[in-house]
Order: sequence, then structure tokens, then C-alpha cells
Amino acid sequence: MTRIALAKSPARRLLIAATAAAAGAAFAMSGSVSAGAAGYPVVRPSAQDSVQVATGVLPPTQAACNAVGRRCFTPASMQNSYDISPLLAGGNDGHGRTIAIIDSFGYDTVASDLENFSKQFGLPLMCGMPGVTCAPGMPTFEWDQWDGKRPVKQPPSGSHGTNQQASNAWAEEVALDTQWAHATAPGANIILMSTSVAETQGVQGLPQMMNAEQYLVDNHLADVVSQSFSTAEPAFHGAASIDHLRHAYVSGTAAGVTFLSSSGDNGTANNAKTPIKNPAALDYPSVGWPASDPLVTAVGGTYLCTDAATGTTVDSTSPGGLCGKFPGQRDVGWTFSGGGYSSIFARPSYQDTLPTGSTPIGTMRGVPDIAYQASAGTGVLIYDTAPGDNGGSDVNDGSWFVIGGTSSSCPQWAGLVAIADQMAGHDLGLIQPKLYSLASGAGYGTYFFDVTTGNNTASPTVPGYPATTGWDPVTGLGTPDAAKLVPALGE
Repeated sequence: MTRIALAKSPARRLLIAATAAAAGAAFAMSGSVSAGAAGYPVVRPSAQDSVQVATGVLPPTQAACNAVGRRCFTPASMQNSYDISPLLAGGNDGHGRTIAIIDSFGYDTVASDLENFSKQFGLPLMCGMPGVTCAPGMPTFEWDQWDGKRPVKQPPSGSHGTNQQASNAWAEEVALDTQWAHATAPGANIILMSTSVAETQGVQGLPQMMNAEQYLVDNHLADVVSQSFSTAEPAFHGAASIDHLRHAYVSGTAAGVTFLSSSGDNGTANNAKTPIKNPAALDYPSVGWPASDPLVTAVGGTYLCTDAATGTTVDSTSPGGLCGKFPGQRDVGWTFSGGGYSSIFARPSYQDTLPTGSTPIGTMRGVPDIAYQASAGTGVLIYDTAPGDNGGSDVNDGSWFVIGGTSSSCPQWAGLVAIADQMAGHDLGLIQPKLYSLASGAGYGTYFFDVTTGNNTASPTVPGYPATTGWDPVTGLGTPDAAKLVPALGE
């Protein structure tokens, strides 16, 4: 494995359980799981629908975003929207904790882009940024290349291949994940762990990604793992092929690591594995893995209908998303938020008790657990200098995009967990039992913004679900009031 912009993270010790059996006891797979050859399906990043708003080092104005029919959230307005600001003001910023981000490829200017993003929005600089002198106590950024290389050659013009190896296609995803994990927990260390083969390569890609996560667990390198990718459960060749991939979740959960995953960006509609170029659409509702895994916290999405300039008030009139259709609502269920019920994993015990009025969960695992801003119409700003991401040009002196997807939701929730770990003084590991316990008590409305509007019917031929009171298969338990929820996670 090659490490780029190496920065030494604080030494940590995680207690490894003598056996991981206890971690797996909270759930069961439906159907038998047996050894055998595994066939792995198409997986795609969960960044969705980006629009270039400006070029150069300076971020665009809100007027520029409105001109393209979007509202653009900055770190400050997002912190205010979800009540993170009081935590940061109290010194609770994830200091001493490490967030690992799992992506394909990475890109060569990821550290300098994170540096400019941080400078423009007044975020702390990190040891590992190219223009930064390291100092004691400074958070660190590190890019680890799992197999020691990253292909940079793009498919030739007119290529008849699958285009799944186009590394620049992942650059916006990488920028989104790194910049918004830092925007949420600006004191936390970040490890970008990349593989040199896209997950979309099937049998090669998914095991590499899971082995990279196992390396993080075995070497006690991360407290929180953010996964912004998803593939439909029915695309796997049965439960056994998923079981072969889950090893890091089992051992990592036993070690106190928290795993989070985007719930997907297709609502209830997904694609099968084949044919590779144009995979067949499934004609029934489905959910994606790893979000459906009971050892992974599934993060769904919303339209965030607050004032993008400040984040302090509800804004139902500015451009972006479906906010105008639901006046007075601060969060609306995102049409493309992945959600529904697993066809592989049985309902875990932590979903046995739900808030009053919730959509019922039957015998199978319900997805997602929680939600956060995801729509690109009410999206976040990212800075990206990857060649090819500037209108196709090989020269990119800096591009600002407004972007969405549940891969915006996931790294921001990972930042909240890093802060919760810091406040608790230890790693929290599997957080769903606490999430559902808090939501099912009298203080539900204290900890969560209950999202009761919207629907994730993304395809006219595949039925979706409505957002309802309590838990629902669009936004889970809802979005966080971070100042109240984050400290309670560790109590």
C-alpha cells in the first residue's frame, strides 16, 4: 500500500473482542449461507447530479447558485441547519478521532483541493495538505492507496468499453466525501483509502474495497468509516456472496468501529448486474448493500429547506428541490433516497421498537436508519481541480460544483459520529441500538427532526414509500438536531 501526503495519526488502541460472534448476534440472514464462488455486482458512487457553478479559487455567491436553479450550502450554513454549531463552539469537533473514507481511485490534487475548500470557508487546516506546516494538535489528512497505485489514463475517445475504469468519474465523489467530512468534524483526522480498480469491475472491485476496510480495522486506524457507494441486493448471487464480503463489519464492530453507508440514489428502483453497459432495471422495490447490512448505519436523504446563506430559518421560496411544494417544512423526504426492506437480512433487534406512528417494519431489515441533506437542488458546494472535471477540459484551474446524493449525507453523519466519539471519550461502535432507543422514548422530537413529507418513488414503474411520522423507508428516524443527539449517543 502506498501512502500519499503521509501524516502520523495519534496512536490509538482499540480493544478487539476475542470473538466476533457477539457482533453478529443482533441479526440473521434470511436463507442459508454456504461457502462457494461469489459473483459480485455493479456498484456505483452515490454522488448524484452535480452542476458547475463557478471557476477559480473563490466559491460562488448564492445568487450564482440561484441562477442555475439551486441553493448552495456552505459549511457554516449546514452547521447551523443541523445545530452543529454549539458543539463546535464548545470544542467538540472530532479532535483525536479518525474518519476513514472509502472510494475508488482518489485524484492527484485531492489534498490541495481540501486545503482551498478549508481556506475559503475558514475551516482548520490539516497536516498533510501540501501548503501547510504541521503543528502539534493539528488534524491530519492522509491518502492511502490500498494496492499502491492509481490508474490515471482515461478510456480513449470512441472507446466501446464499459467506462467503469474512468478514474475522473470518481473525483467529484472523493472531493465531496473528504471536504464535507472535514466541514462537519473539522478537528477529526481523515484517511482517504482508495482502490485502483473501480467497484464496478465486479469480482475484482468489491473484495479489494472490503479488504481495505479490514486493513483499517486490523491496524486500528479508524474510528468511523464512511462508505459512499451502493449496489442493489438482488444483483448479488444470493446471501453467500454478501457474507463473503462482511468480514470487516463483523470484526470492526467488535472493535468499536462505526460503519456508515449511503442508502443509494435511486429511491426504490435499482438495476441488476447485467448487462454491464446497460444493466437491466429491476421491476420491483429493492434496497442496496452495504446500507442494508445490520452492522452498518444506513443514511438516507432529504431536501434541506433552510436558508442556504445562514441555515438559521426555514426557506420555502428560494430555488432548489421540492421545498416550494411543502411550505414550512425544514426537511422533505428526497425523491431518490434509497429505502425499503432488505431481501437478505432479517430485521435486527434494534428495530423491534419504533417511535409512535412509524411505518411498520416487518420481518426484514428496514432501510435507512437516519437521514441528512442529499438533494443536489439543495446541495453542498465542493471544490475540484481534477482534469476532465472542467467541462471535459484537461486543464482545470478550479471548479466549484453544487452536488447532491446520499454520499453527501454519509460523510457528514460520519463527522457527527466522530464528534460523539470524542465527547464520549471512547468509540461508540454500532450506534443503531442507541439511535432507536432515543427515538422510541419521550424525547424523540428533541433529538430528531421528524421528516413527514416526501416520497421515494423514483420510477413510475416501481412503487416507493411516503415519509411518515416516526421511522419510514425514506428518511429513517429523521435528521439530527446534533447539539442534542450527538452527546446523547455516548450516554
